[in-house]
Amino acid sequence: MTTPEAGVFDALRAQLQEAAGTFADGPDALEGILLGMVDDVDRAVREPLEIFPVCHHSPASAAAMARRLRAKQPKVVYLELCEDMAPLLTELRNCTLPVAVQAFATELEGFPADLAPLSVIAPLTEASAEYQAIAYALDTPGVELVLVDRSSDHVFQWEPERPTQPGQAGAHADADVDAEESGLHGDAVGVEIGDLRPRFAELEEHLLRNGRVRHWSEWWHQYVELPLGDAGHDAYRQVMFLIGSLFRRLAPGDASRVRVDEDRERYMWTRMREHLAATGTDPADAVYVCGAFHAASRVAEFGFAGAGGFTIPARTGTKWQYGLIPSSNTAIEAQFGLAPGSVSISATQWAKNLKRTKVVPFRLEGQAGGGRKPTRRTTAKAAAPAAAPTAAEAKELDRLSGFLQRPGVLDTLDEAELLGWSVSIVQAARRNGYLASTADAIAVYEHAILLAHLRDRAKPTPYDFQDAAVTCIEKERVPGRRDVRRLVEIMMGGDRIGRVGYDALPPLARDVHDRLAPLGLDLQQRGVKRALLDVSSRPELERCSDLLWMLRNLLPAEAARPIMGERVLGQRPIQESWDLALGTHQRALIELGYEGISVEQVLEQRLRRKAYHPLATTATVLEAVEDATLYLRSARLADELGAHALKVLATERTVDSAPEVLRRVRRLLAYYRTSAPVLPAWVEAFVTTGYAHYCTLLPRAFADEDATVRQVAAMLGFLFTMESLALSLGCDRTQLELAVAQAHPEEPSKVALLWAAQVQLGRLSRAELRGRCDELLGNPLVLPTYPRYLSGLVHALEPVPGLTDLAVEAISNAFARLPDPVLLPWLPTLITTLRAGGAEFAPLLVREAGRIFPGHLPSLDTWVPPWRLPTPTPAPQRPRPAHDPGSTLLAAHPATCNATALLLGCDAPWASAAPAAPAGALLMEHHPTTAEALTSLISL
Repeated sequence: MTTPEAGVFDALRAQLQEAAGTFADGPDALEGILLGMVDDVDRAVREPLEIFPVCHHSPASAAAMARRLRAKQPKVVYLELCEDMAPLLTELRNCTLPVAVQAFATELEGFPADLAPLSVIAPLTEASAEYQAIAYALDTPGVELVLVDRSSDHVFQWEPERPTQPGQAGAHADADVDAEESGLHGDAVGVEIGDLRPRFAELEEHLLRNGRVRHWSEWWHQYVELPLGDAGHDAYRQVMFLIGSLFRRLAPGDASRVRVDEDRERYMWTRMREHLAATGTDPADAVYVCGAFHAASRVAEFGFAGAGGFTIPARTGTKWQYGLIPSSNTAIEAQFGLAPGSVSISATQWAKNLKRTKVVPFRLEGQAGGGRKPTRRTTAKAAAPAAAPTAAEAKELDRLSGFLQRPGVLDTLDEAELLGWSVSIVQAARRNGYLASTADAIAVYEHAILLAHLRDRAKPTPYDFQDAAVTCIEKERVPGRRDVRRLVEIMMGGDRIGRVGYDALPPLARDVHDRLAPLGLDLQQRGVKRALLDVSSRPELERCSDLLWMLRNLLPAEAARPIMGERVLGQRPIQESWDLALGTHQRALIELGYEGISVEQVLEQRLRRKAYHPLATTATVLEAVEDATLYLRSARLADELGAHALKVLATERTVDSAPEVLRRVRRLLAYYRTSAPVLPAWVEAFVTTGYAHYCTLLPRAFADEDATVRQVAAMLGFLFTMESLALSLGCDRTQLELAVAQAHPEEPSKVALLWAAQVQLGRLSRAELRGRCDELLGNPLVLPTYPRYLSGLVHALEPVPGLTDLAVEAISNAFARLPDPVLLPWLPTLITTLRAGGAEFAPLLVREAGRIFPGHLPSLDTWVPPWRLPTPTPAPQRPRPAHDPGSTLLAAHPATCNATALLLGCDAPWASAAPAAPAGALLMEHHPTTAEALTSLISL
C-alpha cells in the first residue's frame, strides 16, 4: 500500500467548497463539515498503521477484508473487540456459526448488586469482517491477533446505566419469529465492530425519505453495500472513512456518549502503541480493523505518532466468566436494531459477492457447519512497501471522487436471480396455504422491477422483491402461520442458528451431556427429544431422573419438561417421560457453567442465594429447604436453611406468607415423620416459635384490613394443626385461648372464621354456631353480606375441617329458605366469592354434600336434611354394678370426660350432683354414651 502525500484530495476539497457556497449562500456554513470530512479521510489514509474500516455483518466489508489480508498478509492484526475475550476465540473451531462470544458475571464487586448478572456478547457470522480477520490470524503461522478494545469490565464502568429494554431494538421483529430465537442473547449488552448508523435522527430520516426506502438496513444495502461489493481497496477505505466522518460530525452532542466513544478510541490506540513498542513490530506489517465511526477519530491519541497521556482505568474485582453461546440471524437483528431479514439478506449477498469477485474467504480449520471447505493459505512474504508516490500518482489515489460520481450499473445476472426468486416464493406460498399460481410469479417479477424503477434503482433489491411478493401473493389474509414477508426472509436464507460444539462447552455442560448419555439421545441438536425412563427395569436411569429434575429447577421450563412422573418428598421414581430441548436452550445451559462446575453446586448456590436474600420471606426459605431435600437429598443443607427459616420467621411482622408457610410445613412434617426416626431440631424449634409467633399476631390480623381471611385461616390452621406437637414441646395452650379471646373482627368473613375458632376451642358449641347462621338468614339487613359469612365458614375448613357439615348446611339453608328475589341478586357474589377464595375447599364440600344429599332424583322428594331430623331420645340406662370401673374413671377425670363428650356431640350442660349420689354416677347419668364407650375401652 502506498502512503498518499499532500494534495491527494485537493480536487475533492475544491468541489465540496464550491458546493457549500452554492447551496448555503456562502462557503462558511458547510465548510466546517464538508471540508472536515475530507480532512478526516486524508488523515486516516495517511496513517502509517493501516486502518481498515468495517461495518458489522457487512458482506462488502468481509469481502474487502479477505482480499486485503491475502494481498498484504500482515503479521499483526489489531481487532476492535473486548481484549479479555481473546483466549476464547480458538474455540470457534468447534462451533457452527453464528455464535457469540460472551463475558458473564454473577458475583459483582464494584457494581450495584441489583445489576447482576452482567453479560456482554459479541456475535460473529461468516459474512463479517471480524470473522475473516480472526480466521486469518488463527490459521496463518506467524500472525498475531491482538484485541485492543476496552474489557467487558470497562463496558459497564463507562456505561453505568444498563438499558431498561434490551430487546427494544428488536421492535421490528416479525410476530412469526419464535421468541426463543430472537432472545438467544437474553438481556446481554451487545458489542459489535462497526456500529455504523447515523445518530442524528433528522439525517437518518432525510436519507430514508430521499432514498425511498423504509428503514436503515435497506438504505445501507442499496447505496453502500451493493456499490462497495466489488470496489477496489483504496476506494473501499476512502468511502468508509467518509461515511464514518459524516455520521460522526452530524452526531448529536450527547456528552456522555461522546466521552465513551473518545475513551474507547484512546484505549485502543494506547493498547496498539504499547504492543508495537513491546514487540518492535513495524506498523507497515500490521492492520487495525475497527468500525468506520472510530476510524474518523479526532482524539489526540489517534495514530501511531499520537499523544500517549491516556491512563487506562483499573478493572473492578468482579469475577468474569467467558464462553461461547449460540446465536442466530434473528437474535442479531433484535440485539442491534436491524430490520427483520437483513442479516439473512447479507448472507445471500455474501455468497453472491464471492461468486462474482472470485474472492476466497478465510475459514477456521475444522469449522463446524457450512459447505465451504477450509482454504489452504499461502505463506508468501508480505509485499515490500512501495516507494512514495509521485504527484501524478497521488492524483490517481483519489478514488473517492470518481466513486461518488459513478452511476449504478445493472448486473445482468440479477435478472435470472429475480426470476428464480419469483418461482421460489410462489412454491413456498403454496406450501403454506396460499392460492398462488404461475401468474403470481410473473406478477411478482414484473412488480419488483416496477418498484425498483419507481424508486430510482437500477435493479430490484431483495427489499423491492419482498414488497412485490406481499402485494401480489398475500392479498386479503394469511392462511397459515407465516405471512409472505416471513416466507421471503426464509427463502433468502432463513434464520440460521449457530451451535456450540461439545469441546467448546464449559465443564458443567459437558458433564450434563455425559450423565444423560444413557438416554441414547443426541441432546446437542435443536428441537424437542422425547426421553422415556423406566427406572423400575433400569435402575441406572434414576441418576438421569435426578439430574433432569435439577435441570428443570435451573433451566427454562421448555428445556426440560416432564410429561409423566413427578418428584414428591419421600417417593422414588418408577417411570417418567420427558420432553428435552437442551440443544435449543444451549445458551442457558452454558451460562449455568459460569456459576459452577456441577449442577449440584449451582443448585446449592442458588438455594442459598434465594434463602439469604434480604427480601426473602419464611415461605421462600422453606421452599429452599424443600428443594434441598427433594433434589439434593442434603440433610446438612436442609438443616442450615431450616435454622435460617426460624430466624426469618421471628423477624416477620406480617402474615402475608402464612398460607404458603402452612402448606410447606405440613409437607415437611409428613416427610420427616415417615423417613426419620426423630424430627430435626430445627423443625421442633420452628413449630414452637411459630406457635408463639402466630398467637401474638392473631388478634392484630383479625382486625387488620390488609390481612385477608385466607391468611388468618392459615394462621389458625398452623396453630390447630401443630397444637399437639407444640404442646408436647412445652408450649402453653392458654396463649392461643387468650389470642382468640382478644380478637374482635368486624369484617363478616373474619367474624365467621372467629366463630369456627371458638368452636374448636370449646368456647362455642355447634348448636350455637348453627343458631347464629340461622339468625343471619332471618335478618334482612344482613342478607347482602351473607356470602361473606359463608366465605369465612369455607375458609374455616382449613383450621377446623370438622365443620364441613355445618358449611354445607349453611349454604343449603340459604338456597332453601330465601325467596328468588332475594337469592338471585347475591347468588353471583356467592359464586365468585367461593371460587376466588375457597376453590381448594370445594372437594371437601362436594364430598360432604355427596354424603348428605340423596344419590337419586326420585329420593329428593321425600328426603329430609339431617339437621332437620328430630333429636333422638337417649336410650334407657342399664343398671350398673356398684363398683363400675367406668364411673370411677369418670369421677377421677371429669375434665377429660367433658372434652370427650364435646367431641362426640354431647352438648348437655353439667348438673350439680346430689350430695348422696357418687360423682361418677352423676357423670354416667348425664353422659351415658360417653361412659359406655369408655367402659368398652377399659374392658378391652
